[in-house]
Amino acid sequence: MRLTLVGTNDFHGWVMPHRATLPDGQKVEEGGAALFASYVARLREDNPGGVLLVDGGDLFQGTLASNLGEGAIVVDVYNLLGYAAVAIGNHEFDYGPVGPGPVATRPDEDPLGALKARVAQAKFPFLSANVREKDGRPPAWLGNDGTTVVTVKGVKVGLLGLSTLQTPQTTNPANVASLKFESLAGAAKQAAKSLRAQGAEVVVAIAHAGGKCTDLANPHDTSGCVRDDGEIYAVLDALPQGAVDAVVAGHTHQPMGHFFGDVPVIETTGLARSFGVVDLFVDPVTHRVLPERTRIQAAIPVCGAVDATLKSCDPLKLRDAKDVRMVPATFLGQPVTPDARVEALVAPAEARVEEEQRRPVGVETQARMPQVYEGESALGNLIADAMREAARSDAAVMNAGGIRADLPQGPLTFGKLYEILPFDNTLAVLDLSADELRRFLALAYGGRKGVFAVSGLEVTLAACPGPERFQGVTLPGGKALKAKGTYRVAVPDFLLRGGDGVGPLTSTLPRERISLLQGQDLREVLTAYGRAHGNALKPPALGRVHLVKGTGPCADANP
Repeated sequence: MRLTLVGTNDFHGWVMPHRATLPDGQKVEEGGAALFASYVARLREDNPGGVLLVDGGDLFQGTLASNLGEGAIVVDVYNLLGYAAVAIGNHEFDYGPVGPGPVATRPDEDPLGALKARVAQAKFPFLSANVREKDGRPPAWLGNDGTTVVTVKGVKVGLLGLSTLQTPQTTNPANVASLKFESLAGAAKQAAKSLRAQGAEVVVAIAHAGGKCTDLANPHDTSGCVRDDGEIYAVLDALPQGAVDAVVAGHTHQPMGHFFGDVPVIETTGLARSFGVVDLFVDPVTHRVLPERTRIQAAIPVCGAVDATLKSCDPLKLRDAKDVRMVPATFLGQPVTPDARVEALVAPAEARVEEEQRRPVGVETQARMPQVYEGESALGNLIADAMREAARSDAAVMNAGGIRADLPQGPLTFGKLYEILPFDNTLAVLDLSADELRRFLALAYGGRKGVFAVSGLEVTLAACPGPERFQGVTLPGGKALKAKGTYRVAVPDFLLRGGDGVGPLTSTLPRERISLLQGQDLREVLTAYGRAHGNALKPPALGRVHLVKGTGPCADANP
């Protein structure tokens, strides 16, 4: 008896395909819900009644189509596709209360209101066995204890969800203040035991926690899996043998398709570009999984057409290829074409998005500025400069994770601006002493959250990420910080509220040293900056972040 487990993760609102134009003018599409539906249909035809579709979390945040309705279109699509369950990701909490505000500002606003609305809308459960109320009870609004049991081909399958412990630092902390996030390993052990006690014959963990494996060629070779770069490894190490039969992971946006012992683990890069499959073979008499027969298909690309040679629709791979010739894609021996029902469902959202995307904001970009996460970038510097000018502050700090796309050359539209700054972060100002500023930067750069952009400052960092990465800070030109007095530092409110690990500093500041500046969102700040500078956005020079050799695996990296 075969059970086909289909896993997605980090969908981030991509109900529509990724579209790109190649240098030779050919247009390519990758991913999207309508095309993915065709792949699911092929799998269901191949194994009637035996397909179990689950998601590893972060369904909503990231696209206009999703954000304009606080994730409603994603749940509609997932309902239609027939998902059995999803894990709760950190970005599930981003929308805060129902309505445009990203955080509650009045007593009648519920910081969890938007997520509760999506839970009520869904025909599938949202699961997290390690998310609890402060008193330790499962949140009543979830309607479950983090687990559920479904029957597939007469086999009872238990599903347990897990949420990353990084959630309070990677969503707006104000929205999860009423919750606590317990040990993933401990919660998984207890949930698996409970599911077995309820009669679950197969147990699958759906975790918004993942890893990173650089080589997918051999699923039994985990030597390329970076053990210190992901939470899922500790969960796997802690689980007793036979506790779970498979894991669908997420959060790290890294492909995985490996066996850890007898346990298959799958994860994709997300954004609806690919999915993973695990075929579990169950003994028809004992209803126990036969591990020696388990098969993994990792990171299957979602393409309607592929290059005849590369068999890919990834624009990054095709951009440098010669003689690209697109041919119809097939899966399981059949052509894949967008599902008409899903297309019809998504069409109104797409029409609204296209209208918003075309709306000009009155600013032109003088040169393309790419998104850079692990290094200094002109785009990050530009946003930090805009924040500093808007706040009339001494300095500004912008977190790398808040910037999500490249800034293209040419007239800037609202749609592109939204892709770059999709989170509804607003401008805040902190009054910090020199020592507090140093501690703030040490926390920011020491948390493996990329290279933060600065304005009005120069920072020195070790080349290797890690807790001791921050080496020092000066004013521009190497001038030392003043020993007395304070600096006004502009930051996104996400950092003010403790995001990306800076909470140990920001939570100690007196209220009189914090200002939210009338809720100006960063998209407005960047647009206003361009208008004030001749309706143009020009790339600032680099040189604010200085890298020096440090210790660790990248100690020999060139600064």
